[in-house]
Amino acid sequence: MLGRGLLKDFPNPERIGCPGADVLKKIASHDMPLSEAEKWFDHFGSCSPCYADFKRFAEMHEWRRRRTLLAVAAGAVLAATVASWAVLHNRNQSLFAQTAVLDLRDRSPARGTVVDPSEQPLELTHTIKNLKILLPLGSREGSYDVRVVTPLGGEVAQSSGTAKLSEHVNSLQVALTLDSLRPGKYTLQVRRPESEWVSYPLLLH
Repeated sequence: MLGRGLLKDFPNPERIGCPGADVLKKIASHDMPLSEAEKWFDHFGSCSPCYADFKRFAEMHEWRRRRTLLAVAAGAVLAATVASWAVLHNRNQSLFAQTAVLDLRDRSPARGTVVDPSEQPLELTHTIKNLKILLPLGSREGSYDVRVVTPLGGEVAQSSGTAKLSEHVNSLQVALTLDSLRPGKYTLQVRRPESEWVSYPLLLH
């Protein structure tokens, strides 16, 4: 009779001469060198219980392998998603930092190219790339020209865009690069094409 210490080595204690469970697991998981495993292949062909155990261990190993691959793939997808979000977030943050909003709704516009010296100047930083201008009440939708000029009237930046009405506010968005300008006093001018400029004092930081 086999001792208890030997019983655990066999899937079935009555199967004398059969490989133990540990051997079957190593063969099924490819942890045993082929040169060592080959001697059991003929045995599997004549011993259906051993073949059934081997097949069961192989299926378990394949299931674990697929589960690991799925976990790795899910981790890769998550990492890619996080990376994409970070890039998009940084891009949006950068775009937000380069966009300024100028509210002209309560401003007193000066017709022509001369500004009212008593008017509080609008303020911008030279790093902005885009302007969102909230136009004065009563302004119409459509195309507008925007430019920045020096106190002597020299144009140093210009752009154009289309104003749209949303929630009772007519807003105009334009791309305007000011990074080459020196800090100081300027004039912001807005007009509809072929119309007179409307001027606002501008302080650039």
